Amino acid sequence: MDKSELAKVERYLRRTFSNHSIRVVGRPKKDDLAEVYIGEEFVATLSLDDEDGDRSYVLTMSILDTDLED
Repeated sequence: MDKSELAKVERYLRRTFSNHSIRVVGRPKKDDLAEVYIGEEFVATLSLDDEDGDRSYVLTMSILDTDLED
């Protein structure tokens, strides 16, 4: 994913989740993987699925049980 593609996905996520502090950051040496942040906190990975010529993006967010504690 190049910078313009990452920017498009970032705009989509910001609109979808109504949160302008979402950032999508590419990973060095990995053109099919990016990291998603809300502010400074890492929240998910974004991977490119380019199978069969159809481009799609997979957002993977893990939630630890310790994150759910009050």
